[in-house]
Amino acid sequence: MVRFIELIRNCLSDVREIMPWDLVERMKDNPNLLVIDVREPYEFDAMHIPDSINIPRGILESACEWDYEETEPELVNARNREVVIVCRSGHRSVLAAHSMQVLGYEDVVSLRTGLRGWNDYEEPLENSEGQAVEEDEADSYFTATLRPDQIDPARRER
Repeated sequence: MVRFIELIRNCLSDVREIMPWDLVERMKDNPNLLVIDVREPYEFDAMHIPDSINIPRGILESACEWDYEETEPELVNARNREVVIVCRSGHRSVLAAHSMQVLGYEDVVSLRTGLRGWNDYEEPLENSEGQAVEEDEADSYFTATLRPDQIDPARRER
């Protein structure tokens, strides 16, 4: 059985990653760049990179194709565009970028460190109303909070 983090590592052999400062440069150099946020809608509404598009990981593959309820025309037409996939930590985005490569996207990369790193680099985030999200608020949001029942029982007993 492969664990989640091993699945990510396996996909990394095929997926390119960029750092937040690289994305800043790419956004300046390429106004046609498409930033896809694969987090859930409630996560996106709380904060996201301005001008990014929310396509949750769970519907990504059908959003990439015509004739589905989830079809996102801008994404379907982006097979030759530069696409950057983002998520909270950079894990879901690796899986998403891998899927998109399999589906024929030619220039897709994952944002390493995700929006956590984007925020650490002090780049702007906005909420669903287009209002700026303060860095401290984002820090708090991106801090993992596990319930006791989510922790591996073997680790809890130590």
